[in-house]
Amino acid sequence: MTATHSTRMLILGSGPAGLSAAIYGARAGLAPIVVQGIQPGGQLMTTTDVENYPGFREVIQGPWLMQEMQAQAEAVGAQMLWDTIVEVDVSQRPFRMVGDSGTVYVGDTLVIATGAQAKWLGLDSEKLLQGKGVSACATCDGFFFRGKKVAVIGGGNTAVEEALYLTNHSHDVTLIHRRDSLRAEKILQKRLFANDKITTLWNKKVERFIDGGGVTGLVGIELKDMETGELSTLDVDGGFVAIGHHPATELFRGHIALDDDGYITVDKGTTRTNVPGVFACGDVMDKHYRQAITAAGTGCMAALDAERFLAEADFEQVAEAAE
Repeated sequence: MTATHSTRMLILGSGPAGLSAAIYGARAGLAPIVVQGIQPGGQLMTTTDVENYPGFREVIQGPWLMQEMQAQAEAVGAQMLWDTIVEVDVSQRPFRMVGDSGTVYVGDTLVIATGAQAKWLGLDSEKLLQGKGVSACATCDGFFFRGKKVAVIGGGNTAVEEALYLTNHSHDVTLIHRRDSLRAEKILQKRLFANDKITTLWNKKVERFIDGGGVTGLVGIELKDMETGELSTLDVDGGFVAIGHHPATELFRGHIALDDDGYITVDKGTTRTNVPGVFACGDVMDKHYRQAITAAGTGCMAALDAERFLAEADFEQVAEAAE
């Protein structure tokens, strides 16, 4: 027999956005259910040192932070269920979701906090050195490379913005691009080329990230010239892969409005989607900041938006019954 879970607030995703929404929703008495998805805890579960989340004077660990958030959400009344949603129906309220377990989830409101995943180059050496000199977030990890040599891989807006940001910490930033021109906006390119801390390497492909062994981590990047095939080595302490992100929204395509990059669109200053009663928060709707603290903030917003939506819907239902 198929199990069914019903709730006033159904939350998909258990990163900072989803768990913050759960905390606020539970405190509002909405008994939220959080469907945790394929990566419970979100991207912070693969992040080691976290130094920029407010409230902690010492460096903390990403998995520990997410465990604490989950424990707080459960302590105030949120329910965590480990499942992956494979089918959605938001054509009418209550909204209906089906997990790959066959379990059915029904929610009077839906908060989507499924996040986004950084695109990687797909190299074995890249995976081996993630968190040991290789990163996909300069804003998150650039501080750890103060005064060191770093490289950014990519040619779009994200790569140029990451390179410019890293000049706040490093005097030696190299942008590596496999073509002979950038895709980034012209204004960003002008800022990049005007910055004497940044060197650009054209027509170079990353062959591998070089491991120094032991506690050293990344010590260099092996590059292949796209025109000549010649191999070379660039000595660096940090390598930042900046080739874009994949928002986890494929499940909602055709059901909820998405922008050209696949992110869920929301009304400005809110988390409201084009479907009344459906809200989106965190990296699934935010392509600009992508920080744990901003995700948590929009999770709070989503819960408050959902609570107000339900209050108005309940009032209208009572008014109609009284007529």
